[in-house]
Amino acid sequence: MIKLEVRKNAYYDSVTLMLISKELKKLDGVTEALVGMGTDLNKEIAQNIGVSTPELDGEVSTNDFFVAVLCDGEDAFSSVLKKTEELLNKKTESKGAAYMPPTLEGALKIDSALNMAVISVPGKHAADVAQSCLDHGINVMLFSDNVTIEEEKALKTYAYEHELLVMGPDCGTAIINHVPLAFANVVKSGDIGIVAASGTGTQEVSSIIDQLGGGVSQVIGTGGRDLKKDIGGLMMKLGLDALKNDPKTKIITLISKPPAKEIASEMLALAAKTGKPVVVCFIGGDRKEIESYGLTAAVSLEDAAHKAVALSRGEKPVDFVGFTMGEEKAEAMAKEIAGKMAKGQRYVRGFYTGGTLCDEAMKLMIGKLGHIYSNIPLNAEDALDDPKGGKSREHTFLDFGDDAFTVGRPHPMIDPSLRAERVITDGKDPSCAVIMTDCVIGFGSHPNPAEDLASAIQTAKAEAAREGRSLCCVCAVCGTEGDPQSLSRTQQQLTEAGAVVLPSNAQATRFVSRILANLRQEG
Repeated sequence: MIKLEVRKNAYYDSVTLMLISKELKKLDGVTEALVGMGTDLNKEIAQNIGVSTPELDGEVSTNDFFVAVLCDGEDAFSSVLKKTEELLNKKTESKGAAYMPPTLEGALKIDSALNMAVISVPGKHAADVAQSCLDHGINVMLFSDNVTIEEEKALKTYAYEHELLVMGPDCGTAIINHVPLAFANVVKSGDIGIVAASGTGTQEVSSIIDQLGGGVSQVIGTGGRDLKKDIGGLMMKLGLDALKNDPKTKIITLISKPPAKEIASEMLALAAKTGKPVVVCFIGGDRKEIESYGLTAAVSLEDAAHKAVALSRGEKPVDFVGFTMGEEKAEAMAKEIAGKMAKGQRYVRGFYTGGTLCDEAMKLMIGKLGHIYSNIPLNAEDALDDPKGGKSREHTFLDFGDDAFTVGRPHPMIDPSLRAERVITDGKDPSCAVIMTDCVIGFGSHPNPAEDLASAIQTAKAEAAREGRSLCCVCAVCGTEGDPQSLSRTQQQLTEAGAVVLPSNAQATRFVSRILANLRQEG
């Protein structure tokens, strides 16, 4: 039966409600549940998952809060309402200790010296809110997406002329004066400054820097479109200039997918003029061009971290393209894993919560695989028609943070359950040999992102074994020991679930490539 409760003129933030919906579906007697505000999008989601009613469609407004449930009966619905109230009260109590001014003007009355704003509002309102902050001389981290490129250009042009930062839109990671913003990790303070047009790419580099004993001075995000020709790299220019003049920064690291050609040349020329050693990780970019400017080129995100730490210590940077466990052990493990697989197992499935990590893995692997099908394909002909609802095709990599997966849902680093479901689904495919995933921890991420993933890995491996197949799951955790979830504790959870856990995304990719190479030799 479908049950509905509506509370008129009651507001709760969307991420809170999405996470509550997930918890309600775990209750006995509950098949499906949705809590939300009465927006058109939420009504559409209710229709799609089978909890819609005529009252919800017609009488519930955008200012109303609702609980819609497909459940066994009244007792189950009573449990849902009780649990909803408990979770809402818990959220309210966590906020009760601090006053949260509802307007920018209210915040400035409390502290007129505010100089940084993190903005997370619907995209159609984000540009106006950001411009208001800039007008008050406040730097902006624009977490919101769905901001037009024209709006981004206008915001960044104004900010550049007034020497203010606009980190974003869709900027997920920054560390300013050692304060982590949005998705960021607990990293040691040090002398390596980062300017990056990549969220999880930044997390991977900064976390490995910390693991290697180094530290960061500033981490400045730019948003993924900053190095497009339309924007002209305005925030990377400003970030470079800031790190050039920062006495705490001795080494500079630039991170991005390959920029527009003319923008890349301009950025490299500016980097060469900073007077400081610069490591450049333009993932899949032109190494020779980078080195022609006297800069240090990185072959992976992990390699960028190793080279930045080496320069920080006054050592000569060399390519890191091996395995922490050693080459011989890695090859032996890969051969043993491949030898256990059944005839017909030959494909890898990469399921990522971090888009840059997904992109890096595909770029490191595609030379040997030829085609990798994806919702963020490297080649247009490899685009999947229906990445969310359809099936994987041969070698398939999915970025679960892409718009196709996040409509009406939190980012997968906040709620990784959809990715976990796909691990189980693809584990049933008799042609699947390896499932490869990231697991991103740190501030902003799920309190225990390994929990759902570990459970899914156990289920997928057990089901494959019952059918006479050996399924390999390879994971890399992005984070540090100081993170709330703990690097070692997260790695242990995944290892105990039967996953092969590697120290980095690049090492995980190289390891999977060796498994596939052994399968091809045996095939």
